[in-house]
Amino acid sequence: MRLYLASTSPARRALLAQTGIEPVLVAPGVDEDAAVAAAATSLGRDLTGPELVAMLAVAKASAVADAPVDGSPVDGFVFGGDSAFEVDGVLYGKPHDPEVARERWRQMLAAGGGTLWSGHCVLDRRLAVDAPDALDAPAQGPGGAGRAGTVPPVRTVDASGGGPLGAAAFVAGVAPGGSAVVAAGDHVVAVDSAVLTFADDVSPEEIDAYVATGEPLEVAGAFTIDGRAAAYITRIDGAPSAVVGLSLPVLRSMLLRGFGIAWHDLWAL
Repeated sequence: MRLYLASTSPARRALLAQTGIEPVLVAPGVDEDAAVAAAATSLGRDLTGPELVAMLAVAKASAVADAPVDGSPVDGFVFGGDSAFEVDGVLYGKPHDPEVARERWRQMLAAGGGTLWSGHCVLDRRLAVDAPDALDAPAQGPGGAGRAGTVPPVRTVDASGGGPLGAAAFVAGVAPGGSAVVAAGDHVVAVDSAVLTFADDVSPEEIDAYVATGEPLEVAGAFTIDGRAAAYITRIDGAPSAVVGLSLPVLRSMLLRGFGIAWHDLWAL
């Protein structure tokens, strides 16, 4: 069973690899800034954190799902993901520039922490089966009791009712530290989140030294929990993997509850 990763992120690939899954990496080629701007214009307002990461996750998965990969059609499941870090109501993407990264670190440390939003989309593109709509798969149904600290049950939605955001509109109400999963046709969309607390004694010299490594420039929020910044983060409320780039518990539940696919079916044995 193939899993196509609509991303070139080394962190997302490494997360999957360490759990026994070797994804097929495909660059989605999505102009993220243009997609967000178009959605905001249609809505007449800025996107919330959950809306933004869910919409981009869907866009990335969709861009890969129906395009040939190495000359052949996709045959398996396509996963698209996106992340954003929110501090005091402001969403932080990739800083790109060292001075921008420094300023973001000053703001994040002044606030004491923030919320990492992680968007997920899984599209079914199996060729050897008549792929069912999400949640028409075997008797796993929506699954899960939805108790605190676990992945909530899947809700079936009509993506056309979500306006310009499609299915992503139905995960917009997630609270910091929470998650939501919806199914619409042949795809399942989810948002997970984790609340982070930063150390209260990080000095300007430490910020300068970290930014100088280049590590924070091309990652959401200007930090990586699986890199040098781990020493500056004192607490994570949520799935640690969500902070790295995708929530492994949420992805597992999306596949199982949405399509009847067990996690071990994707292992590269």
